[in-house]
Amino acid sequence: MTRAFQFNPGFQLGVATAAAQIEGGKVDSNWFHFSEIPGAILDGSHVKRANQHWELYEEDIALLNELGIKHYRMSLDWARIEPEEGVFDEAALERYRTEIQKMCDLGIHVFLTFHHFSHPQWFEKKGAFLHYENVDAFLRYVEKSLHYVADLVSDYCTVNEPNVYAVNTYFFGEWMRYKKSLRNTLQMMNVFIALHIRTYELIHQFRKERGYTNTRVSFAHHVRHFTPATSWPHDQWGARLLSFLFQEGLFRASAKGEFSYPFKNLANAEKGQYIDFISLNYYSRGATRCFQDITLSDVPKNDLGWEIYPEGLIEEARRCYALLPLPIVVSENGCCDNEDLFRPRYIYDHLRLMTKSELPFEAYYHWCFLDNFEWAVGELARFGLVHCDYETQKRTLKKSAHFYAQMIRDHGVTESSYAAYVEPCRYHRDEVNIVRDYEVD
Repeated sequence: MTRAFQFNPGFQLGVATAAAQIEGGKVDSNWFHFSEIPGAILDGSHVKRANQHWELYEEDIALLNELGIKHYRMSLDWARIEPEEGVFDEAALERYRTEIQKMCDLGIHVFLTFHHFSHPQWFEKKGAFLHYENVDAFLRYVEKSLHYVADLVSDYCTVNEPNVYAVNTYFFGEWMRYKKSLRNTLQMMNVFIALHIRTYELIHQFRKERGYTNTRVSFAHHVRHFTPATSWPHDQWGARLLSFLFQEGLFRASAKGEFSYPFKNLANAEKGQYIDFISLNYYSRGATRCFQDITLSDVPKNDLGWEIYPEGLIEEARRCYALLPLPIVVSENGCCDNEDLFRPRYIYDHLRLMTKSELPFEAYYHWCFLDNFEWAVGELARFGLVHCDYETQKRTLKKSAHFYAQMIRDHGVTESSYAAYVEPCRYHRDEVNIVRDYEVD
């Protein structure tokens, strides 16, 4: 069996980042304040360090160019742009425009996200996305930003993983240290649905009024493949329920304006189409046992103990495509592999299945470009193609980065690149979990 394959014509490889995870600096954001709480970040690191990309962005753009990457997903940090309510930092907006312009000059296509888990602390104090009336503040920020970037960017993501942000904040109570509340989890998801629909309409209207064409807008929908751990009816039903609440119900409402309990139509949106392409973030499969998400034993895992299950990406993409047949962009896919021992195989296994699939996959953005601040885990988990020494801020290309660059040059995987980069890789099958081990130490 040949191990080589070619990407379909027009298929693109890119990388993804998020502003708060790489920029560093003292920014009056929800994540800056959360990082100040003792014990909030597992390894004691702080979002203010990160990768210092705000100062080193030209070096990072040069690395993108060196690797041959022509598609880059990034986000704006609302907290930089509007540090006080109603007060915009024009210099920060100009700085973002300069960064995007430099990439455009190199032929790098920018896919821009407006909210990737980070927002101003003044907005957090107003209740953030628990209150529908706060959506107007977000729209004001988006419209202001469009004045600086709309002529440079045609592809937009309104919000990244609204289900993940809501669940980690209120269902698990891990982010921002709020009291656990299923009611607030669902309320936040409902507000995010309304926010996405209204932002979708705003971006299209703004660019249309100025004569720009080819506008494409979506939201980054996190999908996890839920499977029952056993044949027991409770586990079977639990997997279906989690999949609906976490994924399908949210997708139907956000993408099509089709609402069913417990999702509410806060924006009074009509049924229609509110995405121009399907944008999926996929990492892992979860087994459901008694309504709890667990990891099966004796399966491949990454360094965080997440199961590696490439087939789940295809299965979840197929479900979304059945609901709304549009081009599919994998806006995030990657793994925590601190020693870069199996990342090339992880990338290969997912891309091979995507290429073999009948689904219209258009692009793949690897998460992430360089090791960065991984939210509440801090600097402990490394997902990047590029290694970052946080003390010196030195960037070093990993073996997986060289493999990625080779795939871009070859528009696929050759037998020789497979032998050099993929064949030596082996997944973990034991109980690896760097978070658990760190807590024990």
